[in-house]
Amino acid sequence: MAAFTTWRRPRAMLYAVAGVVALGFFVALEITARRYGLPGPVTNQVQEVVLPPKSGFLLYAGMALMMVVLTWRQRFIAVGAAIGIDVVFLLVRWAVGAKLTEGHPFGNGALWVMLGCMVIALTRRTGRERALLLKGAGLGLVLVAGRKTGDTWLLITAKSRPAVLDRYLATADHALGNPSWLAGRIVEAMGPIGAHVLDYVYIQLPVAAVIVTIYQLRNVAVERRFPRHHLVRTFLAIGLLGPAIYMVFPVVGPIFAYGSGAFGTGGEHWALANLWPHTPPPISAPHSMPFDEITPRNCMPSLHTAWATAIFIHSRQGPRLLRYAGTFWLIATLGATLGFGYHYGVDLIAGVVFALTIEAALRSLARGWDRSATQLVAHGVAVFAALLVAYRYLPVEMARHPWLFGPLLLLAMGSVIHGYVRTTRLWEPKAAPALRPEPQPELV
Repeated sequence: MAAFTTWRRPRAMLYAVAGVVALGFFVALEITARRYGLPGPVTNQVQEVVLPPKSGFLLYAGMALMMVVLTWRQRFIAVGAAIGIDVVFLLVRWAVGAKLTEGHPFGNGALWVMLGCMVIALTRRTGRERALLLKGAGLGLVLVAGRKTGDTWLLITAKSRPAVLDRYLATADHALGNPSWLAGRIVEAMGPIGAHVLDYVYIQLPVAAVIVTIYQLRNVAVERRFPRHHLVRTFLAIGLLGPAIYMVFPVVGPIFAYGSGAFGTGGEHWALANLWPHTPPPISAPHSMPFDEITPRNCMPSLHTAWATAIFIHSRQGPRLLRYAGTFWLIATLGATLGFGYHYGVDLIAGVVFALTIEAALRSLARGWDRSATQLVAHGVAVFAALLVAYRYLPVEMARHPWLFGPLLLLAMGSVIHGYVRTTRLWEPKAAPALRPEPQPELV
């Protein structure tokens, strides 16, 4: 018992420090958003206790994550309570004549249930049961808070970065054959059905992450403990670190910088020309260009690609259906990011390297650092930094020598993929060989 208490103390201190850091981060982000005249993530989350939520699906996905710590009876009660609360909210809004202008008419119930479980954990549970329920409810709420934080980050990038670097990436993208322009024409030829499927996959990426995570955490209610590493940790880390790169390398994307294209309004009068997706931009010396204070600078790296890569990685340990789903979500997400003109091809390469580096670092933290972990993470960081430097300072050379730089970009990404696969395979526990029965002498 003394050993268990000694082991718990550093863990408790770690969680306490992480909680204080997270609270400070949310407060700082709230203050920064207020300075730009925007509601912060805390304000947006508090409003959804009563007002129609922006994404009811995300709130129910967060509640589904929380329910991994509950028994089946408790899960039925939680779902019933959430639906009942949503019905009450719907009837009240109908009675007072409140019109739903944006957001979803459901989801408040899921948020109330998660908050209620936090209260129950603090007031009605003790010891390990309290910690487990707090972790479960916190996991669901952190997923929702991460989305709110990301939305606020995007608004801050638009307000604080008046100039964008799209010309640099559009020029560098010639080394890959302008894949966004090609994918845009393919999606345009697919018609509305294909576009709607890709759009749904693109928007509901967090739901796919929740499905994979629920599979990973399926035994928590029985074992009464969480695994050391799971998808939500990677998902949140990507969303937390990615916007910092947006501030360093602000880019709006081809559909905004190079015209409206076939899928609605793009950059309008802020765009350089209406070129996407039919006419690739000419090769010329790039420079920064001013843009509006509304469009997020959220291209470099492609976080949707990074998240889809993380989903693909974590789905590899699941059954065949889950592996197929992870593969489909990755391919469809890549198609949507390019085909809708949200990203350049070079964004996707950076996104894959970004995801693998973060995943390697988090897995190393869970299992313990060693030389192989340090080399893998250092290699990923070096390749990612080299990509950013090349996109910023060598775009014209990349465009003029595509047969050299195109393969180099793919080889750089491939080296990180190869290093990750090779190293993590060595980390996997080896199955003990089955004992073969010794031959017995036969009676003659």
